[in-house]
Amino acid sequence: MGLARLAELHGVATTYAPSPATEVHVDDATVVAVLAALGVDASTPAAIASATGAAEREAAARLLPPTVVWWAGEPPPAWSARLPAGTVLGVDLEDGGQARLRADAGTLGLAAAEDGPPLGVHRLRAEAPGGRTAEATLIVAPPRAPQPPGRCHGFLVQLYSLLSSRSWGMGDLGDLAETASWAGRTLGAGFVQINPVHAAVPTVPSDPSPYRPSSRRFPDPVHLRVEAVPEYAYVTGPDRGRLDALGERAAALRAAVLHEDAHIDRDAVWALKREALEIVLAVPLGPGRRAEYCDYLASQGRALDDHATWYALAEVHGPDWHAWPEGLRDPRSAETAAARGELLDRVEFHSRAAFLTDQQLGAASHAAAEAGMAVGIVHDLAVGVHPDGADTWAQQGVFADSISVGAPPDAFNSLGQDWGLPPWRPDALAATGYAAYRGLLRGLLRHAGALRMDHVMGLFRLWWIPRDAEGGDPTRGTYVRYDAEAMLAVLVLEAHRAGAPVVGEDLGTVEPGVREALARRGILGTSVLWFERHWDKDGQPPLDPAEWRPGCVATATTHDLPSTAARLTGEHVALRHRLGLLSRPLAEEQAEDRAEVSAWLRDLAVLGLLPDRALGHGADDEEDEIGAVHRFLLATPAAMVGVWLPDTVGDRRPQNLPGTSDEYPNWRLPLADAAGRPVTLEELAASPRLLRLMEVVEPHLPARTPPPPARPA
Repeated sequence: MGLARLAELHGVATTYAPSPATEVHVDDATVVAVLAALGVDASTPAAIASATGAAEREAAARLLPPTVVWWAGEPPPAWSARLPAGTVLGVDLEDGGQARLRADAGTLGLAAAEDGPPLGVHRLRAEAPGGRTAEATLIVAPPRAPQPPGRCHGFLVQLYSLLSSRSWGMGDLGDLAETASWAGRTLGAGFVQINPVHAAVPTVPSDPSPYRPSSRRFPDPVHLRVEAVPEYAYVTGPDRGRLDALGERAAALRAAVLHEDAHIDRDAVWALKREALEIVLAVPLGPGRRAEYCDYLASQGRALDDHATWYALAEVHGPDWHAWPEGLRDPRSAETAAARGELLDRVEFHSRAAFLTDQQLGAASHAAAEAGMAVGIVHDLAVGVHPDGADTWAQQGVFADSISVGAPPDAFNSLGQDWGLPPWRPDALAATGYAAYRGLLRGLLRHAGALRMDHVMGLFRLWWIPRDAEGGDPTRGTYVRYDAEAMLAVLVLEAHRAGAPVVGEDLGTVEPGVREALARRGILGTSVLWFERHWDKDGQPPLDPAEWRPGCVATATTHDLPSTAARLTGEHVALRHRLGLLSRPLAEEQAEDRAEVSAWLRDLAVLGLLPDRALGHGADDEEDEIGAVHRFLLATPAAMVGVWLPDTVGDRRPQNLPGTSDEYPNWRLPLADAAGRPVTLEELAASPRLLRLMEVVEPHLPARTPPPPARPA
């Protein structure tokens, strides 16, 4: 009971329920290790008693928690009702102003709920009768995040996979701007959703996954279109010849991917771009460009300085800061300050690279707006960062050391999952007013039409896995709870400031009440066709279109799932068989897959979404079936309908096949047609198959068949 009480005081679970009828008890050693990562000693009964007593005394004496939330326009928050009557509150507003309130039976002396402090992140000071005082960060947020300005459709794509005739071996931000302009102007698309473009760990070979970055705060310059850098045009003399030679090597790299069945080689792309940038960045900035760059440096402050310093140090000492000389492991040490001065040219290079990437992100956002997109570019926020990268070095105080996040064992994965990402400490976030989280969101939202949050359930709790020299065991983890109200308030406030809707990836096992809490704050969910079923009914029949939730992005698939063509043809089963990933005989897996797909096709036919000729399951029917799938999505009330861009040309290959590493080229495949032939952006824009599908999706095209709201009775 003592350990359980101590764990409860710190938000650490001692039991969890993988299903409604099952409760699993967490091993005591796991709880002790997780508490240790939170700075709590629970190694002995005496230590547990001491830590419990200290935590309970602190809670009893606390006038205010470190961070409190106030939802604008709503009744005074619950924390105010716990203040002694007569407590005087002073608010130092973020704009430099001040406000005063008085606690009286939870009313805070307000004539109306709207009379509260303005939106923002303020400093709250409390003085209770008797002389007790406290200070806290006060987050005042609007009640809901911005919503899309009307129902719209758009594309989902992994940016690196979208090569054009101008990109250097992988899709870049120039391709993104072109895609947004084409899709918005020609197809009426309201958004383009891409993978995270966070800065990667500079290892060779690098990890191609965009979901395990070095930093989520700054973008990766590997996405730059080098020729679009203004100074590129002013390179002259021998350097111009060197640039031209690099362009020829880039063309060969691109040709290998498009015509020789090579995989996207991020390391080779960056090697060329880095060499080109060394040349281009030697061109002096004009007065206006210099002023613009200085403004950017000032706006990013210490965060950018730390980021660029880490990359400069990594060039000398390697990308694992834990192995650096001891003095350099601390970003605030005298040794680091001296090294920063010695490496000033490299710090400048990485700062300039971040500036240029930020500019091209802005150009892509501008292209989307100019094309009339209702939402624009939807950026993706990965759930965490690499344990050895720039963010963990710069923000050591808010990350839990020797802990990795993942997922517990469930019906789909009996071994659980270890994502290799260190979590934020909830106590440190609260103590610092969520400064790191606020800075992250503000940086990502600079040029985002909307923001997608990977594993949005992590705002509520995360599965913590203690690690040792041998790694961690996902089955021996536990949940650690975060202050979801504060996490949501920061998210909604920053989204409001940016005018950007937020989409939460809430697939898989979701704790009861989470989707409802997200919906209340205007966070859209993610609904994937194959998962939207009556899971509590016999046979688990699909939901009718009208039964789908309106507050979601409706899609047929994602980057972690088979493409729609692969699903309909059974190619995804054949792929897993070739890679030895099936847990049952091939014939058994194929029979079950065919039965599921047939049931879906019958359902689409009953709804009148599938022409009769498509029921023969012949090769000529594939386009009709994919069209029917998207008619179904359009028949739902979803706020946004996402089309997986590879589906428009019949691509069979998933971008990521969970459960594989070297067996499959995850995150390295160019967008391809049904035969596996890579398709350039230019070919995509002229694809008859794409245009036929978009006649189904785009409501303004005359060939679109309006879908019915629900199946006949």
